[in-house]
Amino acid sequence: MDAPMKVIPEIDRKAGKLNLSPEELAQMIDHTQLSPYKQQRSLEKLCNEAKAYNFGFVCVHPYWTRFCVEQLKGTDIQVATVVGFPMGQNTPDAKAMETKKAIEDGATEIDMVMNVSAFKDKRYDFVKEDIQAVVEAAQGNVVKVILETGYLTYEEIVTACKLVKEAGAHFVKTSTGYGPMGATIPHVYLMRQTVGSDYGVKAAGGIYNFRDALRMIAAGANRIGTSAGVKIMDSYAWARHTDWHIEEIPCRLCPSRKANFDKMPKAVFAYYKSKCVDCPYREFNRFYE
Repeated sequence: MDAPMKVIPEIDRKAGKLNLSPEELAQMIDHTQLSPYKQQRSLEKLCNEAKAYNFGFVCVHPYWTRFCVEQLKGTDIQVATVVGFPMGQNTPDAKAMETKKAIEDGATEIDMVMNVSAFKDKRYDFVKEDIQAVVEAAQGNVVKVILETGYLTYEEIVTACKLVKEAGAHFVKTSTGYGPMGATIPHVYLMRQTVGSDYGVKAAGGIYNFRDALRMIAAGANRIGTSAGVKIMDSYAWARHTDWHIEEIPCRLCPSRKANFDKMPKAVFAYYKSKCVDCPYREFNRFYE
């Protein structure tokens, strides 16, 4: 399956033509703090930034859910909480319990991590049941399923997206930010093509500037998860008054370039690297040797 990689230049051009207002972009951002060591003042700062920029959501660990709900009281900004994070290896019962507590604490969206190990073993019924347990515990609230696309081939991403839809979740999401690659144009594009136009796609992981955010939106994301929301908004507001362009060498934006031998299953690493052999943009590889 080579088509997703070939859309990079087209998506890059499309991103440069997007005409989102800063307000529209802010509403698509889940302002995120998922560091394992940040203290209360950092979460206060996160919520204050969300209020200042009118982000749609903050996304935090379960420990901070109730605190952030209190901090954001009286605003329209909502709280998303992660479940089974970041490895996804919790049991379905544990994920459901985490979800129930998060909803009780005021979360309105749940970002759960798919059990990648079970998925790679082709235990698809288990994967669906794992997701369904969270969907049921969420009591009608939105559930986003993190696929951790850096561990998956294009074909596996398609299969995973279909399982997520069948399980009754509301979004597919690229990454935790702890795995390899993060969000890439081909992965987001493929996810959107698989789930259709009326389903949620969240790009997260490694989105640190407004150009990358716009690329993900152009590829099909309708939500962006990032810890760099303020930087994105400030630079985007400035760039809208300048003659900027967004195009870059395709290799820089390709999963094959981001494949990491030490952090990925070896077969998946080889899968992505093999895509370079017949790539129409392989001449650009020399820029990155």
